[in-house]
Amino acid sequence: MENGAVNGYEMETPKNITIKGILSLLMESIDDDKNHSRSVISLGMGDPTAHSCFHTTHVAQEAVVDALQSDKFNGYAPTVGLPQTRRAIAEYLSFDLPYKLSSDDVFITSGCTQAIDVALTMLARPGANILLPRPGFPIYELCAAFRSLEVRHFDLLPEKGFEADLDAIAALADQNTVALVIINPGNPCGNVYSYQHLKRIAETAEKLKILVIADEVYGHLAFGRNPFVPMGSFGSIVPVLTLGSLSKRWMVPGWRLGWFVTSDPSGMFRNPKVVERIKKYFDILGGPATFIQEAVPRILEQTDEVFFKRTINILKQTSDICCDRIKEIPCISCPHKPEGSMAVMMKLNLLLLEDISDDIDFCFKLAREESVIILPGKK
Repeated sequence: MENGAVNGYEMETPKNITIKGILSLLMESIDDDKNHSRSVISLGMGDPTAHSCFHTTHVAQEAVVDALQSDKFNGYAPTVGLPQTRRAIAEYLSFDLPYKLSSDDVFITSGCTQAIDVALTMLARPGANILLPRPGFPIYELCAAFRSLEVRHFDLLPEKGFEADLDAIAALADQNTVALVIINPGNPCGNVYSYQHLKRIAETAEKLKILVIADEVYGHLAFGRNPFVPMGSFGSIVPVLTLGSLSKRWMVPGWRLGWFVTSDPSGMFRNPKVVERIKKYFDILGGPATFIQEAVPRILEQTDEVFFKRTINILKQTSDICCDRIKEIPCISCPHKPEGSMAVMMKLNLLLLEDISDDIDFCFKLAREESVIILPGKK
């Protein structure tokens, strides 16, 4: 943490680097090079709209336009979200679950990032710790630092398709552990967990008496041997907080429409005090625009399956191309071919590289010399 004084009080600022932070530094390194004339190829941001092959559906566009032009959704929405939006998301998620969610289980957030903030804020207490995957998504570490949650990392095992190291999870957890986080489909590893592995995660969490935070922002974007299985399928074994959004599957990250869902058929999260705590926190949050929320039921109900299949086909084709090209580069390898999401984790062989100290050094020199931006795997 870095310190700074405000009104005489010392304020600590987390040192955690974010994806946007490292991208800004990489872009600055290109801008500082007066001799570069190449167009920048940015492969570091999970924004599908940056690429011309990805577009959202006409249904989504028309639903938003109609909601806006109706002139009925210019006011404030309930802080937990419009009732019809919550109900539609509950029905959408229930389709893949062995039980039915209700609208009361769903809270609308401004993207999945806000859902992450809600989850960690609800669990934070003095002395608490949380188990995060490594490699993982840096926003979790940053949010945990602001909430004074101690972070403990468990490794994802590349030799096992980046499965979670369950023995490490058991060794790391103690009486102050509040949750473990899984990201499925995986970011940044591109893995998709099998039904059996997810069940073992649930059983491990239940044994340790901790809940699971399931980040499923890339839900259904699976194109390998394992189909996408929501962690909520095991909600009867262990309570699950499901985080998701429209961003990736519908190619609309800028619409900032996400959800925080209590996937818990046993009813732990229906405790009146727990519900009241969640609702009160949402009272201080700013959710998505009301007209965007109103468009959600129509988007979820009317999007054609052809749209989803086209997206999966593009992701599979580009993944194959990427991995084939990586094989042609002696100093880079792919420990596990991506099977989902929009990311791939590569391994550098520093012995085959001259004047490169680590992955961070490699990324900055690649940006300066070739105007190609990728992200380092280190935090």
